[in-house]
Amino acid sequence: MRRRLPISRDRQERLETIELGDPSVSVLLRRSRGVRRLSLSVSRLDGRVSLSIPESCTLAVAQRFVEKHKDWLRATLNSTPPAQRLELGATIPFRGGDLLLQQASAPRTLMREGDVLWIGGPPQNAGKRALVWLREQARSDLHDRATTHAQNLGVEFSRLSVRDTRSRWGSCSHTGALSFSWRLVLAPRDVLDYVAAHEVAHLLEMNHSSRFWAHVERLRPDWRSQRDWLRAHGAELHRYCL
Repeated sequence: MRRRLPISRDRQERLETIELGDPSVSVLLRRSRGVRRLSLSVSRLDGRVSLSIPESCTLAVAQRFVEKHKDWLRATLNSTPPAQRLELGATIPFRGGDLLLQQASAPRTLMREGDVLWIGGPPQNAGKRALVWLREQARSDLHDRATTHAQNLGVEFSRLSVRDTRSRWGSCSHTGALSFSWRLVLAPRDVLDYVAAHEVAHLLEMNHSSRFWAHVERLRPDWRSQRDWLRAHGAELHRYCL
């Protein structure tokens, strides 16, 4: 059974939902004049499926291409970490440990007590409240570590923000603004600290030259092990969602 989804105005189209078993798979169609052949990919971060096609390619041709590669697609998706909703009863990673989301009796309660995050109010709002709390903790941790690293290098950043980025854990702009993924708070503290050091080092070197890595080495002599942890486990941090 297939269901055709509407074409959006921004040239990104939703291909028909293909029933490959339970659950079904939605493929995001990306048209581009620079694309010469069809290319199917699965994001290692969140399992999102994309199909890049030439601008003149028809939906029928794209559909047949996906059908032809459905076995590969299913196998790849099966190897992607399953999504975990932020909801009451869920256990999520937090600063290298685990945190259990539990219902609190008082409606306004939102507090951590050991390995439990107590969340008051309607159960259906627990995930959103937990996400707000996690983002606040991430910003606090990252601001603290970035400030310390900036002082050690004798530099300053203009501002710091946390977002839900998919392609990178952090960034540094030419204006000195630092931006990080809030999901770093789900990782061990040393991993978060390494990413903070990495971006602060960019305040001196907007590249990945030997001079840049020398600054990182000064701040985090063990940076390689933290980078390796992200490469091995980073995708798992993107499975937590509302």
